[in-house]
Amino acid sequence: MINAMAVIRRYRAFLILVGVTAGLVAFAPSVGQRALALSKANVVEMLSFLPPIFLLLGLLDAWVDRKTMMAYMGDEAGLRGTLLAFVLGSAAAGPLYAAFPMAGVMMEKGASMRNVFVFIGAWSTTKIPLIMFETATLGFRFMAMRLVFNIAGIFIIAKILEKDLEKHPLPPRTGAS
Repeated sequence: MINAMAVIRRYRAFLILVGVTAGLVAFAPSVGQRALALSKANVVEMLSFLPPIFLLLGLLDAWVDRKTMMAYMGDEAGLRGTLLAFVLGSAAAGPLYAAFPMAGVMMEKGASMRNVFVFIGAWSTTKIPLIMFETATLGFRFMAMRLVFNIAGIFIIAKILEKDLEKHPLPPRTGAS
């Protein structure tokens, strides 16, 4: 039997946003209608990206065994694993929220946390189409400076987060939460 309080607690942020949107529709109809239209557009966009991503995740989960993932992206992979995580993140397509399920599969398969952080950082800031767009619109100098600082930041932040997780490890997962 489903515990109603557990469901409410789990979805409280969503329920709060539904309440705020309902309040907007009631007290500021034009703003509320705009919020509903934006929400609908975001849901449609997400639904267009998520099925192919979940298909790829299923293939990754089925085709790449834990031993292989650990060899190429685990703690012992060193610089090679970090560079692979960077290249995979940079070559990826789609919005950032699509990177998190992929990062979860990487973690389950034995990728090091540093490489997971590098993957997410690269996905968010060093995508190849973004680099090409910036070069065309803002110039090579801007793109190069931003890229150098972003790459340095990705590796520094990944190392800091990895060290922090060594001091304060994550609690074990107990299933879906």
